[in-house]
Amino acid sequence: MARWDKPWRRGFVMIKKMAAVIVGSLLLGVGINVFLVPHHLLDGGMIGLGLIAKYVWHVQAGLTMIVLSVPLYAAAWFYYRPFFYNSLHGLLFSSWMIDVLSVLRGVVVLDPLLSAVIGGVLVGAGIGLMLREETSTGGTDLLAQFIARWTNWNVGIIIFVIDACIISAGSMIIDSVPFVHSLVVVTVVGAVTTMLTCEKTMGV
Repeated sequence: MARWDKPWRRGFVMIKKMAAVIVGSLLLGVGINVFLVPHHLLDGGMIGLGLIAKYVWHVQAGLTMIVLSVPLYAAAWFYYRPFFYNSLHGLLFSSWMIDVLSVLRGVVVLDPLLSAVIGGVLVGAGIGLMLREETSTGGTDLLAQFIARWTNWNVGIIIFVIDACIISAGSMIIDSVPFVHSLVVVTVVGAVTTMLTCEKTMGV
């Protein structure tokens, strides 16, 4: 019985991880395309950089996320290989869903503040679901972990600082990006992600 126990558990973990990537990516795609993009709102991290590129050069946000992540994943391959394996599929699938679900833009038109809150909840839930199963969209989270190793700073604080810098830069580059509403997005994303990952650490 014990001989079959470990393969069964590995298969179950794999299925849960795949489900988390699929559902999480769908939530990300809907949150970004339906609620953030119509109002030129930003999130932090690699998603925020992808959105800035979209607003400035009208390129695909998901594809931009993949291109910008290449140097970070190259570094992960040499210095932090578990992160490379655990998050690569999350990055590729979520980026693809963000571009595929761009057809949903404009189907719902809400107040910018309400859109910031709902979009933040959906994006945070998508990221949180993936983190619960030890996968993610990668990106600047890896950069934050590298900085934390070099400086001994708290990784959560580093991520917040990176996110704040990204939305600040976006607000300066693009006049139509509302800084306050984008800050709401980042705050809600962080709160929802934290709640989901805290439940994981508490054994829920």
